[in-house]
Amino acid sequence: MSKLGRRKFLIYGSAALGTSLFLKACTDPATEGEDTEIVEAGGEEASAGGGDTIKVGILHSLSGTMAISETTVVDAEKLAIKEINEAGGVLGKQIEFVEEDGASDWPTFAEKATKLIEEDKVAVVFGCWTSASRKAVLPVFEAADHMLWYPVQYEGQECSKNIFYTGAAPNQQIEPAVDWLMENKGQQFFLVGSDYVFPRTANNVIKEQVAAKGGEVVGEDYLPLGNTEVTPIITKIQEALPDGGVIFNTLNGDSNVAFFKQMQGAGLGPDLYPVMSVSVAEEEVRQIGPEFLVGHYAAWNYFQTVDTPENEKWVADFKAEYGEDRVTNDPMEAAYIMVYLWKQAAEQAGDAYDLAAVREAAYGQTFNAPEGTVTMNPNHHISKTVRIGEVREDGLFEIVSETDGPIDPEPWNQYVPDTKGLGCDWSDPEKGEKYELEEA
Repeated sequence: MSKLGRRKFLIYGSAALGTSLFLKACTDPATEGEDTEIVEAGGEEASAGGGDTIKVGILHSLSGTMAISETTVVDAEKLAIKEINEAGGVLGKQIEFVEEDGASDWPTFAEKATKLIEEDKVAVVFGCWTSASRKAVLPVFEAADHMLWYPVQYEGQECSKNIFYTGAAPNQQIEPAVDWLMENKGQQFFLVGSDYVFPRTANNVIKEQVAAKGGEVVGEDYLPLGNTEVTPIITKIQEALPDGGVIFNTLNGDSNVAFFKQMQGAGLGPDLYPVMSVSVAEEEVRQIGPEFLVGHYAAWNYFQTVDTPENEKWVADFKAEYGEDRVTNDPMEAAYIMVYLWKQAAEQAGDAYDLAAVREAAYGQTFNAPEGTVTMNPNHHISKTVRIGEVREDGLFEIVSETDGPIDPEPWNQYVPDTKGLGCDWSDPEKGEKYELEEA
């Protein structure tokens, strides 16, 4: 088990940039090229296993099209760090965070990840939102054999030894949403998404699932991330579904603002054209305007309206820290709990910088989260309860469906022919990233 201070890191160059999915989103000209770095909780620099602090990285978009979503995730991570520090820290040391801005630009995410690992020598990085950003940094973490904790639901079809995923796998969000829609809203689907890996891969899963269950996908269209020219998509929806039908929405970022406003402007209301979103939560509803989303749906594992004592306390604590007008949502909750899961694993390992030991200690960690009890599986994903919510006039979600308890994650999709029958188990070296599941 090599430690961080003895590890020589590979410099991430053009090969890694080539994997960043050919996608570059808008950046804020005022901040482009600048480092946004904030260091708190301690003055002595932490090295691998030394110093009075444990240094961690926070890597999200604080500018650009994804800032609408990612800045709130940063708030949740900082709240967890503050609480942990006030309770005595990790292994008797305070957490010191180094914050970097990925700027909604995937090569920038890779550059910042390299900096956090090589220059700042962090013990762990909490970061990313889009799958494009995660795919861009993946070669960095794998080359360095380092550790990323990733808090957002995603398309699956990945199971890296170097990433812990605390958002939903498709069988914990997308698939249950499709099942619910087919049972309650209709059999004809139009798919709309941002043009990058998550929406396209998610929609491949949806098409396989809808076909397997006897439904029909009548149309599919994409917008470049950050693009707000949604009129052509609205027209295609009207042409493909003249009498109404289900819209499955995997748009991310600012595109959702234009989409929901123009859906309403075109008279495509939730009575005939219910939209199911998997990247629109309470914060996005607040910023778009609840009046444009009332009656539409979202699938998540957590809503602010979840009725648990842990959630009541977390919502109160979050509002006390950031303001009564603030809301909580699923990615924020997943970001908050991942800091605690990492803390538990680091304490069990006995050394936050011994990454192999922390990784092994993470398996089986449980936490009484605001959403309910979660458990980290050996496939680096957590068991989670699935919920469907309908947007209310107050901008929160009325939970209209939920599973009886946590659902175990399946990173490799069981509807897609290429991955049907595959599993992942990093606790067993003979299984690892991909192995054949035993037939039931």
